[in-house]
Amino acid sequence: MGSQTLTCRIGAGLSSAESAREAAAEAAREARGGALGRAEVDLAFVFLSPAHLEEAEAAVEAVREELAPRHLLGCVAEGVVAGVRELEHGPAVAVWAGALPGAEIECFHAAAVQTDEGITVAGFPELDDPGLVTLLVDPFTFPAGAFLTRLNEEREQIPLVGGIAGDGRRPGIQALILDDAVHAEGAVGAVVSGVQVRTVVSQGCRPIGREAVITRCEGNVVYELAGRPALERLHTEIAALSAKERALAARGLLAGLVIDENRPEYDTGDYLMRGLLGLDEASGALALGDNVRVGQTLRFFVRDAASADTDLRRALAGALRHARPAGALLFTCNGRGTNMFPEPDHDARVVAEALRTQALAGFFCGGEIGPVGGKAFLHGFTATLAIFLEP
Repeated sequence: MGSQTLTCRIGAGLSSAESAREAAAEAAREARGGALGRAEVDLAFVFLSPAHLEEAEAAVEAVREELAPRHLLGCVAEGVVAGVRELEHGPAVAVWAGALPGAEIECFHAAAVQTDEGITVAGFPELDDPGLVTLLVDPFTFPAGAFLTRLNEEREQIPLVGGIAGDGRRPGIQALILDDAVHAEGAVGAVVSGVQVRTVVSQGCRPIGREAVITRCEGNVVYELAGRPALERLHTEIAALSAKERALAARGLLAGLVIDENRPEYDTGDYLMRGLLGLDEASGALALGDNVRVGQTLRFFVRDAASADTDLRRALAGALRHARPAGALLFTCNGRGTNMFPEPDHDARVVAEALRTQALAGFFCGGEIGPVGGKAFLHGFTATLAIFLEP
């Protein structure tokens, strides 16, 4: 009886019905029909396509009628994911529902507030050793990057995952769901304690060349790597590549920055990927998509479908070693899907295969949130996950 009571049960459902209410109800019933069974739902998520924005309240009502969750979160996203399917276009609703016995759950709505000292964030709860924090963000009204930077300054080792919601093209097309309320601005999320969760960030890259220490920089500009002009070092690395790798590099290089320098050696997952924004032939400097510091280790990376597939499988294998997954939340970049892979449904299929369950749901993001080196960052072209484990 005790083991039955403490079992973590998760279900997920998907519908492409044109009516938001019908789609939400259908997806919720599918979520209920799996391992979740008749268990009471402690936490549920509903993800809506932009086609269902105007009927968001009806979708919320339908999910609450079908599942009666203690807590409900959700948002509008460019595309949604559930089970082994990724619906990138057209009307769609994905529902995730979890019975999490023993869990303490605090949901919140955070908002950016203008003060005399600048913009501050109100409504984000105090964190006391949480098992998971989720964050669904409207990019036009919530400063996700600046907020995460401040959060990392205050504390580390926050298992925070989530993503930038909406289609990312214009403001005013968001419905952030918190229980029975629908907000147009800010961010919503949950702090979950008392459950076993593993976070995964797959940045989908593979390294080229060798790592080097930044020896001169200012802001986001790197002047020297290992005592040499940064651009000269980059040219040397590219010259040593095969023709195939040079073709990949020509389509876009990334700079991987080590976050935790205390490790004896670095794996791909120890690097935070940032874009190369520009170069200056005269000074030999490189401009990156983030600030850097002297002493930080940098390595160049390339990204393609094959490396993204390999990295996701590797990251999942590492996270699931000696673990029994019950289900997962998946936040994948809108630059992935059929924009990256030759076949649809790639990330959903790979994750479901690794978890040995289709109890997963999520959405396509305009920026994904997940921890690297013990700190939470805003990423691009990644897949980030929260994997719920059996006790």
